[in-house]
Amino acid sequence: MIEGLNPGFILIFGALLVPLTSGIVRSILLLTLPVLALVQIYTLGLGTWGHYDFLGLSIELTRIDPLARIFGTVFCLAAFMGMIYALHVKDTVQHFVALIYIGSAIGAVFAGDMITLFVFWELTAISSVFLIWASRTERAYKAGMRYLIIQVSSGVILLGGIILYYQETGSIAFNYIGLTGLASGLILVAFGIKSAFPFLHNWMQDAYPEATVTGTVILSAFTTKLAIYTLARAFPGTDILIPIGGAMTVFPIFYAVLENDLRRVLAYSLNNQLGYMVIGVGIGTELSINGTAAHAFAHIMYKSLLFMSMGAVLFRTGTIKASELGGLYKSMPVTMVFCIIGAVSIAGFPLTGGFVSKAMIQSAAADGGMIAIWLVMLFASAGVMDHSGIKVPFFTFFAHDSGIRVKEAPVNMLVAMGFAAFFCIGIGVFPDLLYQLLPYEPTYHPYTAGHVITSLQLLLFAVLAFALLMRYKVYPPELRSTNLDFDWFYRVPLKRLALAAGRLIATVWAWLLGIGRGIVAGIIEKTVNTHGDGKVMARTTASSTAVMIIVAALGFVVVFFYRFLQQPVPM
Repeated sequence: MIEGLNPGFILIFGALLVPLTSGIVRSILLLTLPVLALVQIYTLGLGTWGHYDFLGLSIELTRIDPLARIFGTVFCLAAFMGMIYALHVKDTVQHFVALIYIGSAIGAVFAGDMITLFVFWELTAISSVFLIWASRTERAYKAGMRYLIIQVSSGVILLGGIILYYQETGSIAFNYIGLTGLASGLILVAFGIKSAFPFLHNWMQDAYPEATVTGTVILSAFTTKLAIYTLARAFPGTDILIPIGGAMTVFPIFYAVLENDLRRVLAYSLNNQLGYMVIGVGIGTELSINGTAAHAFAHIMYKSLLFMSMGAVLFRTGTIKASELGGLYKSMPVTMVFCIIGAVSIAGFPLTGGFVSKAMIQSAAADGGMIAIWLVMLFASAGVMDHSGIKVPFFTFFAHDSGIRVKEAPVNMLVAMGFAAFFCIGIGVFPDLLYQLLPYEPTYHPYTAGHVITSLQLLLFAVLAFALLMRYKVYPPELRSTNLDFDWFYRVPLKRLALAAGRLIATVWAWLLGIGRGIVAGIIEKTVNTHGDGKVMARTTASSTAVMIIVAALGFVVVFFYRFLQQPVPM
């Protein structure tokens, strides 16, 4: 492999070949690129490469250490899995932007400085939005625009934080930063937006369900886990992250219980699982950082599996509403089995990946005497068991028989789901294989009597809660109402405020233009009056000609922009 090449560039440069290929050649290309990136990671080993001086800044394009390596590894595996899942897609645009997006996420993981991180950070935002727009619906277009605004805003805030941080420290190295002032605060907010912090999370539930069947699977694996990686890199042990993560684990439960769109249910449960990782970063011990990295790995596998199974259902039935599904075990039995494997894994059932990773973070909180946050995580575990572990497979494949009869999912989809299911079970049965990849020396043993009994008790509690929700007719979910989240504040009052501010600015601008036109008209009138016989301006000189040209150009610019601003703005 190429010495020192950031593995992300393999997918980015490889994406340029996508428009030049088709059929089996393109399929081979899509599957080969993630494998080459993974080989590059382990061929290079640990170290730093690509040192350059740019405008006095020290650039480090490639830095591989244990923390970056485990995230890069799971990103390459998720990319391979996602490409298998998308093999039936004939859309060149989706294949092209998916590789750019994945390559940018991998490139950001191995960035050794914050300028390189920023470039990849923004490239992930710009490329990923096309996976939403690829649905080619009005809802997808609007959701994509909102998604793009939020993601690019995260990059702008990050850039502002980097500039201030450089002014304070004289360094742009991407290492531990800590929350010490305005610069680090801006960087934390930028990472928090992509991590879906409370009040900054709605872009995920808004956009992911509107993406294409394959686009949602790919989106779910990279953006938020890249953000978790940056938090683990720059802000381990930052206390404020513990309550933030605690809130993230709890509030999505209530929305997921009421939600009818099953891909949106999974988006809320994704938010819930990210909360565990944020708590792990906030605790900041070796055990908790190991738990965060392990949970990110396991989460990508089981969450992708759930999104893939629901995507297969949507692909075959044309709907993903819980109230419209049911009885699909008769026609999609293999998809059902894979969905159940993902469901028990996200529920943290013993012998699954979710159990061996989530337990590490819970143990780190208990070891640190953080009983309150430990109890919060137990409650959140029961909640995610209820809506993702039970609700999603139950209303999709069982419940009432909707009468829908379809074909089983395409073979490539089943192979991708089998790939993810293999890791969900394999990690749970052989956790040491995962623990060997962790940033710190693994000393944790998940299969103690206490951990297993606690997990089973939570499962029983979740089953009881589900039965009560059925008994009091909270389930089955129906389209009885709109599920309002915090995004209502920027969709309604903030939008009105922005429109009002826009009208005020337009009024002031028109007033200033009127004054400007009056001044220009006065200048022109004086110029004409002084050009008669015997007048000073009648004697043309080079300077007077230049003045006339400048005045004419100024008048043209004023009139042009006035006309331009009068045009309606596309929404």
